[in-house]
Amino acid sequence: MPTMKFKTNIRCSGCKAKVAAILNQESGITYWDVDLNDPERILIVEADSIADEQIIELVKKAGYTATKF
Repeated sequence: MPTMKFKTNIRCSGCKAKVAAILNQESGITYWDVDLNDPERILIVEADSIADEQIIELVKKAGYTATKF
C-alpha cells in the first residue's frame, strides 16, 4: 500500500476535524494523519487505488490546500 505525503495549510485540530469528515468517508484511504507540530503540516495518507490528485481534491473540498511533498 503506497504512502503519499502532502504539504497542507491545515493549522489546528479544528481544521484537522474538517478534513477528517471528508477523508474518513473515502473507502480507498486506510490511514491518514496530519503532523500539526511540523511547520509544513504534512498530511500522510496510506491508500489503495486512489491518486494523488484525488487526495488533493478531497482536501480542497474540506476548504484547505494540499500539494505533493
